[in-house]
Amino acid sequence: MNRKNARFLFGIILVLGIFLVVKGANEWKKTREEESWARNEAVERLKEPLIEKSSFTQPEFGEMVGMLKIPKIEADLPIVEGTHEDDLRKGVGHYGGTAYPQENEQIFLSGHRDTVFRRMGELQIGDRISMAMPYGEFDYEIISTKIVAADDLTVITPQKEEVLTISTCYPFSYVGHAPDRYIIYAKPVYEVSNQ
Repeated sequence: MNRKNARFLFGIILVLGIFLVVKGANEWKKTREEESWARNEAVERLKEPLIEKSSFTQPEFGEMVGMLKIPKIEADLPIVEGTHEDDLRKGVGHYGGTAYPQENEQIFLSGHRDTVFRRMGELQIGDRISMAMPYGEFDYEIISTKIVAADDLTVITPQKEEVLTISTCYPFSYVGHAPDRYIIYAKPVYEVSNQ
């Protein structure tokens, strides 16, 4: 390869690299802005007086429904109804068709490992997680974790008791679409407040 071709190829690679960096930075900025908006929206919603559980209605997709609090990793994450890419850009997604606290069924939440669930690998069995909802705040204790294939939907199954299931991509440091999912199972501990 002569020098002229090498310079041309280097120029193309340089321009492509700059394009990818700028695109990635814009995507990161957009995600951070949407997450910040969602957090503020969830905080405002939770400032309202508590409602009775029976008054809680199924939220629309994209609607803020509460806050996931993980003290060990100092995370207060907005919970949004839905697990579409647009929903997950805002925060932790609630999988439609699964339960909410006090419904004695599986609650399934999902989030990206490179945004809201960046530090999930630090959590251990026995750690606490809370869900702040318009009708109260509910504590859960991690009882187990496992790793499954990305296409394994057996983790979303009807239960005979309340269980909080959280899913994120795995391995945590993987670049691109991760082949697996890291699953956390947590059982309710007690109701913190419901006035």
